[in-house]
Formats: sequence, structure tokens, C-alpha cells
Amino acid sequence: MSVQKVKEYLKDFGRDCQVKEFPVSSATVLLAAKALDVSPARIAKTLSFRKEGSDSCILVVTAGDTKIDNAKFKKTFGYKAKMLAAEEVSLLTGHEIGGVCPFANPEQVSTYLDTSMQRFETVFPAAGSSNSAIELTCEELFMLSGALEWIDVCKITDAS
Repeated sequence: MSVQKVKEYLKDFGRDCQVKEFPVSSATVLLAAKALDVSPARIAKTLSFRKEGSDSCILVVTAGDTKIDNAKFKKTFGYKAKMLAAEEVSLLTGHEIGGVCPFANPEQVSTYLDTSMQRFETVFPAAGSSNSAIELTCEELFMLSGALEWIDVCKITDAS
């Protein structure tokens, strides 16, 4: 179970006990917001994209009220955004759809954080399963995820 892998990873930082597990699904932004009783914008969704020219992927963690801006993505990474196919997600990230998160991923996976989250004191990324999350400041998320950098590749689509 991937949530156990994430808890083991977070244990090294003394944060494993802060993973919240719900009796309901938190697999989508709206479901996670409902489970946590927070605005959907504060859900830190992790999107997985094929890394051009390789069999690996990149993860972009962004606020729940955003969509990828294709022009910004291409300017930042030098290629067109192409999300992983459903059957590739678990294979390349180590997490099932609905639980993809920026923790305990394979070494070759690169993680980036979108600046859209910086407007919040805390955000809630998934913790490896379709019914888990952890509350973190943006600084904590950057450190715990091993993110490479803050990027601006999204546009806000909803004022939730």
C-alpha cells in the first residue's frame, strides 16, 4: 500500500503521524476538499507528465483551482505537456491514480511546485492513497518533496 510507503518516507522527518486517512475517498480535488473541510484551492494536486525523451516523468504540484497553461509549460520545460496515460501512472510514480503525491517517488522522478500554492499558509497534498492527505506549509512541502524548484506553469480557473 502506497500510503505506508509515504509514512515510512515521512518518518525520517518526524511527520508520519501527521498523515490523515479518511473513511471516504479524497481522490479528486473536490472529494479531498470535502473530506478535509477546506477550499478546493488549498488541495495540492500532483500532476504527472511524461519527461520528453525518456521513460520517466515529472510531477507538478499545483493548487486545486488551477489548470496547466500549455504555453507556460512549454516555455519552462521546452516541450509540450503530455500527461501520463492511466496505465503508466503507478508504474512511473509508484502511486495509484487518486493518490499520486510528491513523496516517496522513484529516484528518476523530478518534482516541481507551482507558485499558485504560495498564496496559502498551508496546503494539503495526497499522501500515497486515494483517501489520505497531509497538511504542510509551502516551505515544508518544498523540503519534504525534494522539489527542484518553484515554477509558474498554471492558470487559476476557479476562485474557490
